[in-house]
Amino acid sequence: MLKITFLGAGSTIFARNVIGDCMRTPSLCHAEFALYDIDAQRLEESRIIIEALNRNINENRATIKTYLGVENRKEAFRGARFAVNAIQVGGYEPCTVIDFEIPKKYGLRQTIADTLGIGGIMRGLRTIPIMEEFARDMEEVCPDALLLNYTNPMGILTGYMNRYTKIKTIGLCHSVQICSERLLKALDMEDKVEGRRELIAGINHMGWLLKIQDKEGNDLYPEIKKRALAMNAETKHKDMVRYEYIRRLGYYCTESSEHNAEYNPFFIKQNYPELIDEFNIPLDEYPRRCINQINGWKDEWKNILDGGNITHERTTEYASYIMDAIVENKPFEIGGNVINKSCIENLPDDACVEVPCLVNGDGIHPCHVGRLPVQLAAMNMTNINVQLLTIEAARTRNRDTIYQAAMLDPLTGATLSIDDIVEMCDEMIEAHGEYMSMY
Repeated sequence: MLKITFLGAGSTIFARNVIGDCMRTPSLCHAEFALYDIDAQRLEESRIIIEALNRNINENRATIKTYLGVENRKEAFRGARFAVNAIQVGGYEPCTVIDFEIPKKYGLRQTIADTLGIGGIMRGLRTIPIMEEFARDMEEVCPDALLLNYTNPMGILTGYMNRYTKIKTIGLCHSVQICSERLLKALDMEDKVEGRRELIAGINHMGWLLKIQDKEGNDLYPEIKKRALAMNAETKHKDMVRYEYIRRLGYYCTESSEHNAEYNPFFIKQNYPELIDEFNIPLDEYPRRCINQINGWKDEWKNILDGGNITHERTTEYASYIMDAIVENKPFEIGGNVINKSCIENLPDDACVEVPCLVNGDGIHPCHVGRLPVQLAAMNMTNINVQLLTIEAARTRNRDTIYQAAMLDPLTGATLSIDDIVEMCDEMIEAHGEYMSMY
């Protein structure tokens, strides 16, 4: 029987979407789904929902099993062909709170802090040791399984797994497949969505929409640039940072403006606080989302389950399409995070890049892109520097390398002195306690 292991199954909404997608896929709907988590309550909530989906949309064709705690993790992996990773090490409390509140004491403000910045560095450093444990278990009981990683920081975690473990890993982010459609709709160009052609490449959360054409092959960028510039000049909206990218760099990128506001030194500046309002930047956005989600979970739980009547329609998440393509040897194209190996010629070979990939019965096949426009490669490199140093810090357990990663982070380095960066890192590592005791 095909076995699919879901790590971090207590992420109920995401588990519901990915497993629900699998249940809507003929080649996957008979699978055994192994749900793994370290939180008993959240694991049970997810089990109830997945069982309801299995009854309502899948005629009970799937087998659902749960595995609680580290002591049962190896059995969750045993014999799996695919594993989906959606863990969050340390959760909102204490770790996310630490990642925001301690930097704030030093004058360093963030928006999301899960991919880059000091928050992304710390999240990567505390997550890699757990993923190393996953890799050791998988190497023993399912060495040929494909790990589909959805956990951030994507470039750091996927890069580490592919370089320093034997487990084949693909990094997946939903921002690729929704990027151009949402841009066109926001600019009142919805009539250009159907049949569009596009090329996206770069790194996770900073993949560039390099080409976009309508179904007749006409270049849509001139009109996009005109409308984006006008919209930023005329009204406040949620995507002002990325529209400024279009103006200054010539291209749009995959991930949201609230994310990209903290991936560079341009917008969150102590000496120019007016930029926060000018570009509508939501500081402390991720903690705010976490608090709202926690407070609203009971009502959301009831709505999701809906008295046992829960149903599901297949989403655009790549996971089920990748599994189906491999199982059925049915070609499918994705935007995936892989080790570069010259896919993008002017980025380092050992960087984790986000490029078009062909999936079929032989696995994942990254596509050659060539050279990025110089300014885009330069922007990517400011983030790649931090990713590579964080990976090296995790590999060596060397605290000096953690300091170096933080020093070279665009926002952190532009905001704080070196001495403050070192002091802040030390304070954060100490506050994270057992989550970062290895450093």
